[in-house]
Amino acid sequence: MDPITLLCVAFIVVYGLILGLVAPYVNLTNENFGSLVPTGLAIVSGSLLWAILTWSGMHYDEPWIWIIVMLGMPAAMYFGGRQIAKSRS
Repeated sequence: MDPITLLCVAFIVVYGLILGLVAPYVNLTNENFGSLVPTGLAIVSGSLLWAILTWSGMHYDEPWIWIIVMLGMPAAMYFGGRQIAKSRS
């Protein structure tokens, strides 16, 4: 694994942490799950999206892989958090 790939994954993790910090302000907090659940959802979904898109042939210097991952992470965090809250209540 080359260092550029590690930097890309590290950037995805940092972006997931930032999304986790923003989550309480976009009304994604709930008493049915902890505050780290949205962060975990964002990081896992971003890493999986990155792996799937990389394995499908997209390269890290193409803009489409970044657009898909950066828009998919907040969507997975929002809908995943809603689903967890609904299933636990």
